[in-house]
Amino acid sequence: MAERQFEMGALLVRGCRRAGAQGCEVAPAGRVLSLCLLIVCSAVQCTSASRPELPPGSPFAKRVAEPESWFTHGAAVGEVTSTSAHVWIRTASPVKVELQWRAVGEASALPKGGQAVQSPWRSTVVETDPGRDLTALATLEPLTPGTVYEYRARLHETGMAGVPAVKAQEMMVGQFTAAPAEQDPTGVTFVWSSDLGGQGHCRQGAAPYSIFDRMGEERPAFAVLLGDLIYADDLCPVPPNAPGGQFVAERLDQFRAKHRYQREAPALQRFLSSVPVYVTWDDHEVRNNFSGPYEDLTAAGLRAFLDYWPVRTPLGEPRRLHRQVRYGKALELFMLDTRQYRSRNSDLDGMGKTMLGEEQREWLLQALNRSTATWKVIASSVPLSIPKGGTLLIPGNDSWARGEDGTGFHQELKLIVDVILARKIRNVVWLAGDVHFAQVNTYDPDKDGKNDFYEFVSGPLSAGTREAVAPVSEFQPTTVFSQGGYANYGVVSLTPTMLRLRIMDGNGRLRFERTFEARPPAEGGF
Repeated sequence: MAERQFEMGALLVRGCRRAGAQGCEVAPAGRVLSLCLLIVCSAVQCTSASRPELPPGSPFAKRVAEPESWFTHGAAVGEVTSTSAHVWIRTASPVKVELQWRAVGEASALPKGGQAVQSPWRSTVVETDPGRDLTALATLEPLTPGTVYEYRARLHETGMAGVPAVKAQEMMVGQFTAAPAEQDPTGVTFVWSSDLGGQGHCRQGAAPYSIFDRMGEERPAFAVLLGDLIYADDLCPVPPNAPGGQFVAERLDQFRAKHRYQREAPALQRFLSSVPVYVTWDDHEVRNNFSGPYEDLTAAGLRAFLDYWPVRTPLGEPRRLHRQVRYGKALELFMLDTRQYRSRNSDLDGMGKTMLGEEQREWLLQALNRSTATWKVIASSVPLSIPKGGTLLIPGNDSWARGEDGTGFHQELKLIVDVILARKIRNVVWLAGDVHFAQVNTYDPDKDGKNDFYEFVSGPLSAGTREAVAPVSEFQPTTVFSQGGYANYGVVSLTPTMLRLRIMDGNGRLRFERTFEARPPAEGGF
């Protein structure tokens, strides 16, 4: 019997050596069979067809170590309206996640006795998808306008054989406020900025990106983030930065890794969990000064962007980023996509050149014309009248302004401005970033002594800074503030009658403040 076991063992040893297994040695006859079976199965990845049916605790079941945290990069809430919101999460493995939400402080009476109790949790279940880099986006609805909500995310089921029971106490939590109803006169405060992790200013020190804690202290209703939220085309050298970002992204997995690197900052996680965001992209989500139709990496950059931000694209339009949201009587916000449809920057400015594409431009003009909100805020990643020259590799002006070389997108901007004037659309505010300094401009293109629209520029959040430059435009800009050299963000507080603007530096110190009165609607206009 021992000789027969030895012969079988020798055959298995030769088999496992051919399979490339290491450590195949002839053991004593009494152990060789089990040893080599183990080695060969390990080398060729033997599986049992009956494994899924094995009872819990079976020694043959595949054991998977429970991760330190199932929720790997926090949560993010975004696209909040008066009736719905979206919550983004990412997990360590493909799992089902239950999102629960309820109104804070909302009480209901028990059927017997009438004692008030906290309102019940509503819930929905989503599954994190390996095809989306283990992320998922949950829709919370219906919501009540102007109501404060708390939410929590916890594992619904693992769907993985051998995974230990989920710890019930592990969950992500956050809070947000639904937008007020359309005619609600309640005021609103929001923040905006752009440019995170550029020119080597990445996750540094014990509290990286602490500017988000300063922004959170404003208790804003939401934040507008105007792109360059990764620098896919730039390195984060180590040191002084935390490792993980010292590469240039050229594949989808690398673009996603750039987003994950940013989300590992605790301050950013804290901010995104409780401050709703409306996000668009700019050039460094793909390549410096890129034009979408002419850049091979556009699709990968956009896919990663949509995987990592709580942006809900319309059904049937999975690439669309331009959208609008109403915040009570005071505000309507218009988010632009200045990258996906633009002509080459190097093309000379003229009637055929576009930054928005015809469809997006017409959407904007019609939406502005229909809006009954006092303040119409247009979020553009690039500024109106600050020249932003290109490079020898990517020539041409990258902003709306016309450059000295005749490039730019001024003619398309003029079409938009002409409609604002002709249709008497008042109290238009443009938000911008990208240039790494703060600036506030008022515009009087019809030269009647009254402001027809405004431009507020802020940033960077954490990137190289530069000295401010003067605007160049035929729209009669007046610069009321212009300053560079430090990280910054903007704060806007508005009501149906006024707008208060503040520019804050990265330490939360006030650098500029001004209040603008709303102009009353013109006859036949808004």
